Amino acid sequence: EVQLVESGGGSVQAGGSLRLSCKASAYTNCMGWFRQAPGKEREGVAFIRRTTAGTTFYADSVKGRFTISQDLGEATVYLEMNSLKPEDTAMYYCAAGKIANYAYYSAYADPLKYPYWGQGTRVTVSS
Repeated sequence: EVQLVESGGGSVQAGGSLRLSCKASAYTNCMGWFRQAPGKEREGVAFIRRTTAGTTFYADSVKGRFTISQDLGEATVYLEMNSLKPEDTAMYYCAAGKIANYAYYSAYADPLKYPYWGQGTRVTVSS
């Protein structure tokens, strides 16, 4: 069983920045972030393979604004969110799992592939 502990999140104005962190209790080969706004499905945001290369994958809606990174030694993944928009408002969830080495974002964005989840952290962006 892998425990995921998230931190960060909060409320900012549009154009602002936030940083989320997720620390894992054990290794899995992939971690990422999903988000879910009220009345909407859970959406994959960004994913990173837990290797020294740290290959990353992003949803089109966040490319160029969000950056996922990792500290392998600390078993922690970060999501740096810049140029935030009101439509980024959601609960953000860290997820981890053993994921095959896919080469495209959509393969990582299926929440059913991830058995381990954090408790969620709220991000609110006001206009």
